[in-house]
Amino acid sequence: MFNRRETREGRLPRIKVLAVGGTIAGKGTDGSRTTQYEAGVIGIESLLEVVPQLETLAEIGSAQIANIPSFAMTGRLLLELAARVNEELAGNTCDGIVVTHGTDTLEETAYFLHLTVKSRKPVVVTGAMRPATALSADGPLNLYNAVALAASRSAEGRGVLITLNDAIGSARDMSKRHTTTADAFGQRDFGLLGWIVDGVPRFYYESVRRHTWQSEFDVGGLRSLPRVDMLYGHGDGGRELVEAAVAAGAGGIVHAGMGNGGMYPDTRDALAAAAASGVVVVSASRTGSGVVTAKPADRLSRFVTPDNLNPHKARVLLSLALTRTRDPDLIQTMFDTY
Repeated sequence: MFNRRETREGRLPRIKVLAVGGTIAGKGTDGSRTTQYEAGVIGIESLLEVVPQLETLAEIGSAQIANIPSFAMTGRLLLELAARVNEELAGNTCDGIVVTHGTDTLEETAYFLHLTVKSRKPVVVTGAMRPATALSADGPLNLYNAVALAASRSAEGRGVLITLNDAIGSARDMSKRHTTTADAFGQRDFGLLGWIVDGVPRFYYESVRRHTWQSEFDVGGLRSLPRVDMLYGHGDGGRELVEAAVAAGAGGIVHAGMGNGGMYPDTRDALAAAAASGVVVVSASRTGSGVVTAKPADRLSRFVTPDNLNPHKARVLLSLALTRTRDPDLIQTMFDTY
């Protein structure tokens, strides 16, 4: 446990805030608007001005990487953000990073950074469920807590962390689980790593899967990511969407199946054909929690199972895996590792 005013070599920690947009930078027509607003319109300097208490936590620097609603996130922007985080942390003038981000895809960006950042220094991703103009905007306290977390030595070596609503979670396991409430984020299969109380992080658990400086994934120099499409399983399915993904050039397909990865027969046949042609298929689950186990038909078709990753995080890992290999057996090992 470390005090919020802890210094490093006689100085406050130096934290860089990288802004991507989202609800935390959103503006509504009046204070009662918590769902109908324009996301990603307020600049990071304006957000920081609202929280002058940050000066007691750290020396703050900032940069506006983008200002978009997070449903507009792209692979190119993920690569740009990862490169910037790695660049900042590689020097001796930055002790930690905070990324402000929209909540719709926050967990995917956080997991991407969890797999591509090459540092033990803290990286914290935060956002807000209510725009900055709301009567009870949650962004200012979330930003304060994120800086407090990134400034704490207790966060070092834990991989990329997510904090909203006082909770601390691992980027691998924390997900958005509600459309509008302020406590929308949680960890379905496992408990939170800890809490932030009065600006002080309190850790109780840690994620043991490989991440950050231990990761084999290096996206330096990449200009794009392999295309991976995600299909949602349902009864009375068909082949057409699978075939369309293959025709569009998908190198991988994540199928969010029913229950323990169940697939409609025609859909399974199409996915097996795609796998035979060299497309890597991940059999995930739409249920939102639990381990997906391989069935005999999955093994026969060389489908990959995602352990307990949800479909959209499985898509992130598959995209990175495809930068290394197209061998389903090797990719299965990656899913078992990360």
